[in-house]
Amino acid sequence: MPKSNTCYLCSECGYESAKWYGKCPSCGEWNTMSQFTPVKEQKRGILTGASEKSIFEVSLDENSRIKTSFAELDRVLGGGIVLGGVVLIGGEPGVGKSTLLLQVAENVCANEDKAVLYVSGEESVGQIKMRASRVGVKSKKLLVLNETEVSLIIQKIEELSPCLVVIDSIQTLYDSAINGAAGAVSQVKECAAKLTKIAKMSSIPIFLIGHVTKEGSIAGPRILEHMVDTVLYFEGENLNSYRVIRAVKNRFGSTNEISVFEMGINGISEVSNFGGLFIAEREINVPGSAVFCAMEGTRPVLMEIQALVSKTAFNIPRRMTSGVDFNRTSLILAVLEKKAGIKLYDQDVYVNVAGGIKLNDPSADLAIAAAIVSAYRNKALNDCVIAGEIGLTGQIRTVARADRRAEESKRFGFKKLILPKGNAFLNTDMDMVFVKNIWEALVAMFPRDKEA
Repeated sequence: MPKSNTCYLCSECGYESAKWYGKCPSCGEWNTMSQFTPVKEQKRGILTGASEKSIFEVSLDENSRIKTSFAELDRVLGGGIVLGGVVLIGGEPGVGKSTLLLQVAENVCANEDKAVLYVSGEESVGQIKMRASRVGVKSKKLLVLNETEVSLIIQKIEELSPCLVVIDSIQTLYDSAINGAAGAVSQVKECAAKLTKIAKMSSIPIFLIGHVTKEGSIAGPRILEHMVDTVLYFEGENLNSYRVIRAVKNRFGSTNEISVFEMGINGISEVSNFGGLFIAEREINVPGSAVFCAMEGTRPVLMEIQALVSKTAFNIPRRMTSGVDFNRTSLILAVLEKKAGIKLYDQDVYVNVAGGIKLNDPSADLAIAAAIVSAYRNKALNDCVIAGEIGLTGQIRTVARADRRAEESKRFGFKKLILPKGNAFLNTDMDMVFVKNIWEALVAMFPRDKEA
């Protein structure tokens, strides 16, 4: 009998199999395997007929980046938009992805004096015009296309040769040669591959807007993030006017930078000096609040970490976090119980980072612990800034860039800084307290508390 070409594809992770499984062997999800017929694989070289050359013969144009007129966005991108680069930007619905890129397209038109193609598969050209009128887009070289067939989009790109292309969104595109509806794993992967190929061949940068799942990751196969050059996440709450763009992958710059924007009636505007933005509404002498100075790339940012501790009404206490890693917080609670004698086994603990920002810096451990103990004992912390990584032995480990953190804390009026013993070399006129372990840290934070 002739060999069957039918395969099964997981809609969650893209795993392919010759037979059907109830549970995907790769990601472990149930009932995600769907049947499809793969097309014959075509040659997909990025540069057709390209020949090898010495690395010393490759020319590097220093002016090969396009400025967006948003200094904060250029910083996250590594200095601007790289020619031929593919940028994937994801975020929750309504966070402002389309609005931001529409304004970026307007700025690029003005800076480069060339056409920019904005492709929308979700909105009509009339709806895009309404948003453009609201944010003040007036450039005649901003071209709008309402299309979802990827081959027709590529045909338009080759015909117009724009200096920038925006795809809104990648999940709405489809390839007629591929089985499956738009948004399926096979469709997203194939459409992204074809757009990446045209971007590299023509040196036209492309922005891809991506939907996110309920877990917060970009929808579609994980390989999508590997195919593109840069992955940006648009963070923020719809009820909050501030938005944060964070790079999680960048082949042309650092992944440690963030940028802050403010959503207004007339569109999105950048916030260039946001060092104390997230502590502007912090109340003084309130239990459960601690200030931490995070390093976001090359810039220090003051954050307020809040904690609420209350007697549990259940057999198993609740633990909830927002903006900090849940498992990391669980480790901190275990260290507090074992090494500092803080009994939290019968307490509900809630931890939050004010402003909706997410913290990945391990030196926030000590500030999290300070906020929890402050809420537990109902005692406000002194007006100080706290930084330090907590080890499982209770040791407070050295933090990086302590000098920059101290300068930023002093600039916003803080006079006391609690740091690990390993940072004792720091020379500043602030009131410095260096601690070796969690016990010494609690004594420094609550000097009148005999229980430490």
